[in-house]
Amino acid sequence: MAQDNRFKRAPAVARKLAEVDPQQDTNVRIFGTVVETGEDSVVIDDGTQAKEIYVGPEHIEQLAAKDTVRIFGRVLPSVDSFEIQGEIVQKMNDLNLSLYSQIKESYDIRI
Repeated sequence: MAQDNRFKRAPAVARKLAEVDPQQDTNVRIFGTVVETGEDSVVIDDGTQAKEIYVGPEHIEQLAAKDTVRIFGRVLPSVDSFEIQGEIVQKMNDLNLSLYSQIKESYDIRI
């Protein structure tokens, strides 16, 4: 059987913004609420802190303040902290948050 030489990407790990470690995390997924939108970024609050995440103008059009979102992105270390470059933005406004919380706690999983 031939060896698969295609590029393999590290999976996006579920993290709270306060838990992101730029020395170890390369790809993360953040679940939170949009606080504000900018020209090419959004400020997301996930309950542990709020942080600006760069998502590009193509994603900004679909987002508004108070939207619930999950963002998959790449962690970029900086001198004193880190940045997240969002690559996939999923709007989660129709998600039943109480059921979501129950499932997370019951099965001790991170979605």
